[in-house]
Amino acid sequence: MGMIALDCDDDFATWRDQARTLLGHGVDPCDVTWSQGPTADLLAVPAPLPQGPGPFRTRVPAALLDQLEQASRYQGEQRWSLLYEVLWRVAHGDRTAMLAGDRLGSELQRRIKQVSREAHHLHAFVRFIPLPPAVAERLELDLVAFHQPAHDILESASGHFAERLGRQRWLIATPRDGIRFDGQSLDYQRRCPEQWQQWARHAEDPGAELWRTYYRHIFNPARLNPTALRQHMPGRFWKHLPEGDLIPQLVGQARQGKQRDGQALEVGEREGKRIIVGSMAEALR
Repeated sequence: MGMIALDCDDDFATWRDQARTLLGHGVDPCDVTWSQGPTADLLAVPAPLPQGPGPFRTRVPAALLDQLEQASRYQGEQRWSLLYEVLWRVAHGDRTAMLAGDRLGSELQRRIKQVSREAHHLHAFVRFIPLPPAVAERLELDLVAFHQPAHDILESASGHFAERLGRQRWLIATPRDGIRFDGQSLDYQRRCPEQWQQWARHAEDPGAELWRTYYRHIFNPARLNPTALRQHMPGRFWKHLPEGDLIPQLVGQARQGKQRDGQALEVGEREGKRIIVGSMAEALR
């Protein structure tokens, strides 16, 4: 008999209910798998969950459930199976599975850190576009943004903007999910409506050119560190930033020897004021 194949639709609450039932019936982690996308485990067979809660009873630390929920937002291989393996070990008395010094615990903590870092990227690289007054009135939105996070952090990390943008109405759309704030409450959609994506993708930023001019003039080629730049601003975000298409150009110029004269070239192209030396000399007498 192959493994039991389950699908939680990438929803932590659904997975938690499934895991609780499996744990209660003593189903070993090696006997169950969760499908991810169109590629399913070839050894797995469709099978219903056992009926009822099962005879096994245990208590797990609240901290574990918090860690599992955070790690569940990580998109990667064995996304849900690893969580069940950690839960199984802790439920059977081995709490080292929660710790970074353990094989499973190390991977669990790594995923939590990746999710936390992706939330930081959301806060740093979302660029809201203000809508024209007539459009804002019609859509009942003031700001829209499109973002492509690597992990499922939109719902958990978007409260940051509700706290900082006051009563402004905004929308963030991603290829997977979306969230909207009407000035009072958040509306999260696990499947982003197509209309939301259209609004966010095709909004025209009236201040984009001004920002690009500013970015181009503050870019200092003498202090360029491409490795640090990509570490703090991964290239996958560039296409959604007004200055995104400028970055490769400016980096290329710096690598071609503009470290010393990159900014001087911009200054040299501008017209200066004419100073009449004779008049100044007479004024100083």
